[in-house]
Amino acid sequence: MIQNYLDKDNKIFILPKKKNKRMQVYEYLIDKFEQDRIYTEKEVNIIINDNHSFNDLCLIRRELVDYKLFSRLDNGTCYKRT
Repeated sequence: MIQNYLDKDNKIFILPKKKNKRMQVYEYLIDKFEQDRIYTEKEVNIIINDNHSFNDLCLIRRELVDYKLFSRLDNGTCYKRT
């Protein structure tokens, strides 16, 4: 259950090790992004930072792309929810 990975402020405080559970956490996070909108890396970073508390922004951003929840555009400078 996703609640096991959220703190009292509903921020992700830990990522599960199992891929299917990690995917559930990322699906929770990706819902914070609008569909059909292109985001700058700075905007993505702000939203991710606002929704997690364990300070590994780069891991989360990279895995959102690896799990195909985000696509990276224009040499990695822009992102779009897939």
